[in-house]
Formats: sequence, C-alpha cells, structure tokens
Amino acid sequence: MKILLQNKRHGTLRVEDSPQPRCGANDVLVKIAHSVISPGTERSTVQAAKASLVGKAKQRPDLVKKVLQAARTRGLAETYRMVKGRLDAWDPLGYSASGVVQEVGRNVHGLSVGDRVACGGVGYAIHGEVARIPANLCARVPDGLPLDVAALTTIASIAMQGVRQADLR
Repeated sequence: MKILLQNKRHGTLRVEDSPQPRCGANDVLVKIAHSVISPGTERSTVQAAKASLVGKAKQRPDLVKKVLQAARTRGLAETYRMVKGRLDAWDPLGYSASGVVQEVGRNVHGLSVGDRVACGGVGYAIHGEVARIPANLCARVPDGLPLDVAALTTIASIAMQGVRQADLR
C-alpha cells in the first residue's frame, strides 16, 4: 500500500510502499477514501522539519528540555542515538481522513466492517491507502454525507472548539 512519509531531519516528503498495518484489539483498519491536507498544520510540520537543528530547538523548547533530561538520566551517548534515530525516521503525515472500515479489533464495539467513518489523529488518519486507527478516533458517517466532506470532520471540530473557547455571545 502507498503512504506519504516525511523525514524529520530535512523535511523531505516521499510516497512509499508500506506493508498493510495489523489491526490491534482497540483499533479499526480503514481503507482511506479521502484525507485532508491542512494548509496550516501540515505546512508548519513540513517547515519545522526543514529547519536546522538550532532552528528545531528554537521552535520546540519543550523537546530541548526532554533531551536535556534524557542526557542526565540516560547519558549522552544513548541520548544522541535516540535523537538521531528520531530525526532519521520517516513518519506518516495526516490527521483528518475518511473511509470504510475493513477490519475491527476484538475490543471494538459500535463499529463494523463496511461502516463509513470519519477519522482523526496525527499519525493515524494519514495520507495513505489503509490506516490503523484507534476506534475512539473514528465516528460513523451519516447516510447521505459524502466521504470527501466527512474527511473534514477533524479540522471542522478544531474550528468549532475555537468558537466554544472564545465564548462568543
């Protein structure tokens, strides 16, 4: 199956063949019909990955603190290997998608094979052909709602939460 990946060291994107994910006990496998490219979130993710190591540190001081803590507890060599491994990794992009359930984990209730679902979650609702998604990050799509519209559910819910927090009256 095809999947869109990004390298965290230099920001390069590539489409790669990947094995089909296995369905965990609390997950569903979803054949992705539509995934949404968010101009804000995903652009910032790509730009952050293209930054120099110093630039990455400036953007994410929270991660710098974690690295320093790891160096104190695990030592410099192990921390260096950990950071290098993380930067050299190819991670899937995407966080808002829709599709059809192909398989349901043994602990999942309320979703069935063949259900049309909207899915959310960074690294779960990916730009790929099939995704393994925790069932609690999926919602059944009502009949009559096209899957291309349902793919916007995560992004729309973020906007809706912003309006709630603004407490507009």
